[in-house]
Amino acid sequence: MPRPFTKRWPSTTLTGRTIAFLVAPYGVEQVELTSPWQAVAESGGIPRLLSTAEGRVQAVRHHAPGDTFAVDVTVSGADPADYDGLVLPGGVANPDRLRLDRPAVAFVHGFCAAGRPVAAICHAAWTLIEADAVRGRTVTSWPSLRTDLVNAGAHWVDEPVHVCHDGPGALVTSRKPDDLPLFEDAFVTEFAHATTKRRKWPW
Repeated sequence: MPRPFTKRWPSTTLTGRTIAFLVAPYGVEQVELTSPWQAVAESGGIPRLLSTAEGRVQAVRHHAPGDTFAVDVTVSGADPADYDGLVLPGGVANPDRLRLDRPAVAFVHGFCAAGRPVAAICHAAWTLIEADAVRGRTVTSWPSLRTDLVNAGAHWVDEPVHVCHDGPGALVTSRKPDDLPLFEDAFVTEFAHATTKRRKWPW
């Protein structure tokens, strides 16, 4: 279930910003999709669900099937330039499937290389590893990914949320569902700041 409406940010924080949520057709941890999605919507942003296939994605609640959610855009036809931020929810099966999909990996790599802000929670760091987006960055994750991240060139820390600016764009990472409130506060702030800097106003 989405969390209660709390208005933690001004409703205009992400107004006019389109935020991509990239998940596989099966296996995304439901709360790691729905809670950040609601955070984007509450702050005035436009969340869009991307996946590797059309139709609906099947979420999970740990190992049990959860709800299904309609896909807005297939990632093979998506352009990173159309989005102001990228959220990568976790779940074990979800990023494991994404890192085997070439268009999904290319989208994440392009997004990071362009310096657009990215937020990833729990096991989602696997997708970042496949996209070669953690080398030289400081990140956190679900603890079992520590060795994978270190081997991919990252510096791993055990923190509820970590914001890394040592790279082309902000990288916000978090460990688990219990950390969602801090994760959401951090990525909403980073997305708003990054997109404000990137936009060139005529007045």
